[in-house]
Amino acid sequence: MPSRVRVWLNRTYAENVFFMDQLRRNPSDRAVEIHATHGDPDSPVLAAADTADLEPEGLSPAGFVEYALDQCARRGIDVFVPRLHQAAIVAHRADFAAAGTALLAPTPEAVAVFEDKATAYEAVRSVGVPVPPWRRVRTAEELVAAVEELEAAGHRACFKPAVGAGGVGFRVITRTPFSLLHLTGFPGPHVQLDLVVEALRRAEEPVDWLVMPRLAEPEVSVDCLTGTDNRVRLAVGRTKNGRRRGFTLDERWLAPARLVAEGFGLHHLSNIQFRMFGDRPVLLDVNTRPAGGLHQLSLCGVNVPWAAVRLALGEDPGVIEPPFLGPDYTVVSGPRPLSAAVPRQRVGAADVLLPAVPAQTASAAEVLPL
Repeated sequence: MPSRVRVWLNRTYAENVFFMDQLRRNPSDRAVEIHATHGDPDSPVLAAADTADLEPEGLSPAGFVEYALDQCARRGIDVFVPRLHQAAIVAHRADFAAAGTALLAPTPEAVAVFEDKATAYEAVRSVGVPVPPWRRVRTAEELVAAVEELEAAGHRACFKPAVGAGGVGFRVITRTPFSLLHLTGFPGPHVQLDLVVEALRRAEEPVDWLVMPRLAEPEVSVDCLTGTDNRVRLAVGRTKNGRRRGFTLDERWLAPARLVAEGFGLHHLSNIQFRMFGDRPVLLDVNTRPAGGLHQLSLCGVNVPWAAVRLALGEDPGVIEPPFLGPDYTVVSGPRPLSAAVPRQRVGAADVLLPAVPAQTASAAEVLPL
């Protein structure tokens, strides 16, 4: 009988409760135990795991690597899926291998390229993948010049941090003066240029933003599974157009995604996002980790998390073709159990084991057909 597989996810997104569900419901009928750690005691991934710890507060990247190696040794981790401090962790792949743990993560070189969006755009453009026009800005004067250049070309300008994830810090520039109209309805991504300029001039430190055109939908996120031989085993696009979601195997999206995944060592799971600039797809972002929506590919009859774990263990699943493309769907929130409240750890404090007791609930996104 095949041995149990022990998988660890550190400080991951709430949606990865579904990633964990899919590992347990794997088509190989293999026993899987999941360890999770997080800085938030109310993260639903802690309650969804078989064992869970609160991560110590205030650890440097190097300190977290030491903590992670200790966790892997004591917990008997076979596969580690790192998100927090991914760059520092993958730089110590050999140390984790010596502890008997495979990292489900790309090469250090790939993580370095895609940590910074400006570096990423330059790199992918050099291999023929289209990118939007963009300018890196650090001051109010540079911001105004970049916005005026885009507006003169007929585009609406937006900006986002050069380093970051999850859409944090993304804003769309407007020249409409601030008024009561901006205080009605729900808050949105639009921000007045004059307010941004004033904030930048008052700031004590420069910012590091990319200014670019507001790209059009659809947004297509291509989930890729790539081996250490740089061959893509699976590539499926998830489309988003307003509330409506769907799937695509259109080579307009998949071909450039494969080029990026294979050309830059994006081993194991990555997510490569595109939007439209005029009449052609351009790169939006590259995530060197499993996407929060990866579980949605189950609607296409594939269990990608399990295929990725097999690949990390050296069990090549071969090329995976979805047997069908699932129906269009939307995403809604649903309740998930939380662990009983526990105190936060301090640096150097003993690990805290969290019992999977549903004391209360939190929301996690689920999918429903349209």
